[in-house]
Amino acid sequence: MAAPFTLRKIGVPPNSANLTEARRRTFDFFRAACRSIPTIMDIYNLQDVVAPSQLRFSISAQIRNNAHVTDPKVIDLLLFKGMEELTDIVDHAKQRHHIIGQYVVGEGLVQNTGSKDQGKSDFLKNFYTSNYF
Repeated sequence: MAAPFTLRKIGVPPNSANLTEARRRTFDFFRAACRSIPTIMDIYNLQDVVAPSQLRFSISAQIRNNAHVTDPKVIDLLLFKGMEELTDIVDHAKQRHHIIGQYVVGEGLVQNTGSKDQGKSDFLKNFYTSNYF
């Protein structure tokens, strides 16, 4: 058995000089997150729930959700938050159901197939179209 990947303490500098440097840091973060997937699978015993490729897809989906951001300072902030989340996961600061709920069953892998408007009663249809959402 190979030695598990240990997450390096990668500090995100406060400011990227330009968009190219922020993009490079994003790729470095993605590589670090993907390299920590086997460790996460072992820590949280996720082999029976999800494949490593699905976790990799979930990580890339989280990054793609912010692909429209072009300000290097905002990208640095998002990278800092991502590194903090990854460190918490690798340090076992979360429980198994948190990981399954956020990254297996959450936004990354399961698509919302139904819409809220398909309720049977008129009350629910009016409620869903109201200003509460």
